[in-house]
Amino acid sequence: MPELWNEMLREHAQVLTDMAAVGPTLAEIADALIAALRENHRVYVIGNGGSAADAQHIAAEFLGRFRLERRALPVLALTTDTSTLTAIANDTAYERVFARQLEGLLNSGDVLWALSTSGDSPNVVAAAELAAQRGAVTIGFTGAGGGRLARHCRLLLRVPHTRSDRIQEAHQLAYHYICARVEQAFA
Repeated sequence: MPELWNEMLREHAQVLTDMAAVGPTLAEIADALIAALRENHRVYVIGNGGSAADAQHIAAEFLGRFRLERRALPVLALTTDTSTLTAIANDTAYERVFARQLEGLLNSGDVLWALSTSGDSPNVVAAAELAAQRGAVTIGFTGAGGGRLARHCRLLLRVPHTRSDRIQEAHQLAYHYICARVEQAFA
């Protein structure tokens, strides 16, 4: 048992060390979010499974607060409304659960923040494609490959790893940094 734990700690530490190189990308993402929010645009966050949980976590940090007192920021996870998700999945297709919501909500200048460890989740890719066509700022968080999502993102964080657990751990650190940067701008 301790061997597995030590191996996981080594992998985690290596990914975090490798993440030092993405600082400029994270700063660019934070700046884009700050600019959009200052212009009263909305941010929509999406993902599946653990990335859906991350999308909800991100939205909660912005609508609520991260560390500092400031106004609530219009950041919404499109992963939380089970009636909408299941209706679209049943009546249209699961691949459209996010794109269909964006058809009704997204305006030019808004932001779509898409999380997919593989970058190949069909519903996430479809939403990013629609958002890019509509003139939204598209931000992607993926693993090393970037997948098909990379083609539709103006700004892309590629975590230098291929396993979803390590990628998600790095995503969490990255979005907490972004939350801190954005929050400082509005505190």
